[in-house]
Amino acid sequence: MKSSDILSIGELADRTGLSVTAIRFYETKGLIHPIRNAGGQRRFLRADIRRLSFVLAAQEFGFTIAEISDQLAKLPDGRPPTKADWTRISRGFRAHLDDKIDRLMALRDKLDSCIGCGCLSLKSCQLYNAGDAAARHGRGPRYVMGNRPD
Repeated sequence: MKSSDILSIGELADRTGLSVTAIRFYETKGLIHPIRNAGGQRRFLRADIRRLSFVLAAQEFGFTIAEISDQLAKLPDGRPPTKADWTRISRGFRAHLDDKIDRLMALRDKLDSCIGCGCLSLKSCQLYNAGDAAARHGRGPRYVMGNRPD
C-alpha cells in the first residue's frame, strides 16, 4: 500500500467536509475502521472517503445508521471496494428507495387534497383521528401511511 493511500483523520475531514468528531462518531458505529500507526494515531485508507460519502448520501435519503452499517458490512475487508462491490450495494438500496418514493408520492397526493382544504368532511379526512383510534396501528400518522380507519 502506498503512503499516498493513507490519510490522517484531519486529511479525511478535509476531503469529506466532516468534522473530526463526526468521523470519530462514524468510527464508533463501525462504519469506518481506521488503522493505527506506531504512535497510536488513526490512519484511514483513501477508500474511506467513498465510504463516508456513501454514509452521508444514505443518511440524506433517510437511511438509519443501522441500515447503512448493514450495507457497508457487505463490503470486503482488507481491500478497497470495487465498482462491482458498490453496484451490489446500490441494488439493495434501489428497492428501498423505490418503496420510499412510492410512499412519499402517496403522502404528497393525500396531503395535497387535505391540508388547508378547509373541508368539513371529517369522516373521510386522512388526518382526522377521533379518540386516537389510529394508535392501535402504531406510531405516526397511520391513516396517511396506509392504515384504514375501522
